[in-house]
Amino acid sequence: MKDVYLSIGTNMGERYENLQKAIALLREKVNIEVVRVSSVYETAAVGYTDQADFLNIAVHLKTDASSTEMLKICQSIEQELGRVREFRWGPRIIDLDILLYNHENIETENLIVPHPRMYERAFVLVPLVEITPTPFGGQLQQAHHLLQQMDCESEGISLWKPTNEPLTVN
Repeated sequence: MKDVYLSIGTNMGERYENLQKAIALLREKVNIEVVRVSSVYETAAVGYTDQADFLNIAVHLKTDASSTEMLKICQSIEQELGRVREFRWGPRIIDLDILLYNHENIETENLIVPHPRMYERAFVLVPLVEITPTPFGGQLQQAHHLLQQMDCESEGISLWKPTNEPLTVN
């Protein structure tokens, strides 16, 4: 089984419910085990800023799916939940990004892992570091190191729902 880390975000509709549905759909997959889900963080939009704030989480999975299969699973969940790609960094009902895939470096036409902008974004690093308190492998160690240098308050990230209130589907 491979370790996979996802970032999931939403800023349209019932944001918390969107996260719950995405986790539920991941749990339904035969070849995926959801190991850990971070707290929920609210963050200001990046890139195109004239939009609602996002809710973001990180998820640790174990899977026997290839990186290409994982990308297809993420895209199918986005499609099932109604994601429409109008323009880059625009509002979205759900966004699932593969951050890390089994400590591998992957570069294909459709997928780059580690995610090319993850080390620049507190809204990705804060939840990722939360679910990896003991970093293993160079990519997670780098994430921990970079987060220590960031000012999360000025990055517009705040705790919205802590992990002691688990993200579950009602």
